[in-house]
Amino acid sequence: MKRSWVLAIALFVAFMMVGCGKAKDEGKGEKPKESALKAGMSQEFSAKMVSTAAGRTATSKVYMKGGKFRFDNEAAGSYTIARPDLKKVWMVMTAGKSYIETAVAKEQESNIPADKMKGEVSRKVVGSETIDGHPATKYEVTAKMEEKTMTSYQWWATDINFPVKTAAVDGSWSVEYRDIKIGGQPDSLFELPAGYKKMEKPKIPAGMKGIMPGKDAKK
Repeated sequence: MKRSWVLAIALFVAFMMVGCGKAKDEGKGEKPKESALKAGMSQEFSAKMVSTAAGRTATSKVYMKGGKFRFDNEAAGSYTIARPDLKKVWMVMTAGKSYIETAVAKEQESNIPADKMKGEVSRKVVGSETIDGHPATKYEVTAKMEEKTMTSYQWWATDINFPVKTAAVDGSWSVEYRDIKIGGQPDSLFELPAGYKKMEKPKIPAGMKGIMPGKDAKK
């Protein structure tokens, strides 16, 4: 069970570090369609999220509604629900009918999909491609987090107003959304299941303390 919890946390952190953003042209290059700029990203959707890093690929199902976020990690037999409105994150283990509750830190709240990538300071159009069947404008986005500056690519689908892919400029990691379904999501997806028992948060492996949610992230 401890291994499943660690895998779920790692995937959740990977998503939170990437974030999403609204197609806003703040640099040079061709401007995307005005309708895409004005509409912004849908606040309700479901999709398959494919994350790649260090030569490994992880796939999970994700859902979002009004700032509430959930991703299902079937391989680990768990799912994670982020509730910024309650300042809580729940890691739910289906096999043992149990869950672990942690607090949502301020930096995590800002990483839930929003209109811009966290720490974004500039973006410019560098091309256009088709991603999973969606015509997309490719941006080079520069973001500053604490003392570090990071540049990445983002592909904004102009037909559904959605950031379908984000990747490191050097190709070391990427996050891509596939089979995107824009539209209402059931409230029950973002609530704890009845009858599940709350467990104590296990100790975090030393090598992961720097990236875990909550106070451990500051150590």
